[in-house]
Amino acid sequence: MPLLSESQSSYSQTPQYVVVLPAYLPPYRQRLLRKLHRRRLICFSAVFLFLISAVYLVWPSDPELSVVRMSLNRLHFHTRPKISLDVTLDLRLKVRNRDVYSMDYDSLLVAVGYRGESLGNITSEGGHIRARGSSYVNATLDVDGVEMLSDVILLLEDLAAGSITFDTVSEIGGKLGLFFFELPLKAKISCEVIVNTRNSTITRQNCYPEI
Repeated sequence: MPLLSESQSSYSQTPQYVVVLPAYLPPYRQRLLRKLHRRRLICFSAVFLFLISAVYLVWPSDPELSVVRMSLNRLHFHTRPKISLDVTLDLRLKVRNRDVYSMDYDSLLVAVGYRGESLGNITSEGGHIRARGSSYVNATLDVDGVEMLSDVILLLEDLAAGSITFDTVSEIGGKLGLFFFELPLKAKISCEVIVNTRNSTITRQNCYPEI
């Protein structure tokens, strides 16, 4: 068998390398690719912002409850057989639907108190509120014989000053009509209402939702 010559052996043992160079793109092709990437990024950002806005608009939110008017129509003290109070309050409540779909509420419950002492509760009938609409509910609290022990003197002082601060807790329950679905709804809000007893107007109202 013939032996390889020295030149042939050294040639066969010499390593061979293959260099692969990236494809060269002309400048105009590079500009087109950069524009395409920017357009994709803009489209993705626009779709993302649209989805966030849609969720924000469709996501159900609690209705706004507020006392529009509160007038003190009757106030009478009893000293026998115990210190008590007869009181009649007329209230006008506002229910505002902030959602983009209608709302049906079953009832509206309002509890009225004075300096932590409960005066009574009012329950109104239900109703329907259109999207982004408001509804007004009139209610009257008429109670007799509410015991007023340590707060009688403070109440007399408030009447003499012409301003009484009432505490109200409003609670509403119902359903939201979202397309073909009905979502349960329940909201509760507490308010501190300052009433001018001379003209039966609300001078100030501080409200905060309850969880």
